[in-house]
Amino acid sequence: MGITYIAPLKRGLIRMKQALFSPFDIGKWFTVGFTVFLADIINTHNGGGGGYSHIRERAHMGWDEFREIPETAVEWFADNPIWFAVCVIGLLVILAIVLALIWLSSRGKFMFLYNVANDESQVSKPWSEYGREADSLFRWRVVFGLICLIPVALLIGFGIHVAIEISGAYYPTALSILGIVSLVTLGFTLFVGIAFIDLFLNDFVVPIMYRERVHATDAWTRFLSLFSRHPWHFILYGLMVFFLRFAVSVCLFVVGLFTCCIGFLFLAIPYIGSVITLPIAYTYRAFSLEYLEQFGPEYKIFK
Repeated sequence: MGITYIAPLKRGLIRMKQALFSPFDIGKWFTVGFTVFLADIINTHNGGGGGYSHIRERAHMGWDEFREIPETAVEWFADNPIWFAVCVIGLLVILAIVLALIWLSSRGKFMFLYNVANDESQVSKPWSEYGREADSLFRWRVVFGLICLIPVALLIGFGIHVAIEISGAYYPTALSILGIVSLVTLGFTLFVGIAFIDLFLNDFVVPIMYRERVHATDAWTRFLSLFSRHPWHFILYGLMVFFLRFAVSVCLFVVGLFTCCIGFLFLAIPYIGSVITLPIAYTYRAFSLEYLEQFGPEYKIFK
């Protein structure tokens, strides 16, 4: 069995051109773009920062003082029960919103996949037809997210500990460097691992759920069986997709600059950005399906 990478990408491009430009139908763009918007509704990137003087002020906090922060917070909330209630309610509201977005995203992934696999522009039909599979995907993603919180929290705690110890100059320089290297290595490993799992979930597990009408755990079992026989094919596929995404991001950044940042404004508008970049999302989705079909007729998705 010969597994190729460029050929399925070319076929994905051809399918995108035929679906979106032969002929060009603006209504189809907005309909399919809506399913892309739902599928990627929680893939947002937020940034922030604090004042430099505040960082300088806290740079000399000792580890013993840092460990007292939870106790201080508990005492403050005990003295301010109203603010404690407000914080609890706020956290519950945020949690409810996040869960709702994950649920909508899970529905959107099957809706978008249905439209690509059948060259259609449907919303209500795949929404109802694949509701059971989407709910299973939602539950799996929530559990996986909770599991990921454990190593992330431990890594953050370790990072804070290293930063405080280095700022306090408690360790020799060699140990400080070792702590930084260990932190970066662990963080990079965790990031890559989660990125690959998310990629395999979206590109292969969801299509298996779609085709076989099975739950997420069953689809993962089938994919891992396939992965165990061809690990490097899927790892190289992942590296290729990551490279393509980086290259596309650079191109979009350049286009945004050449449009005097007007392009950035349109891309930042929810839903409109999904419609504008629909050819990119469509090609990615078609590419993943074309690639998966190389492993046998049991993985054929396209009609």
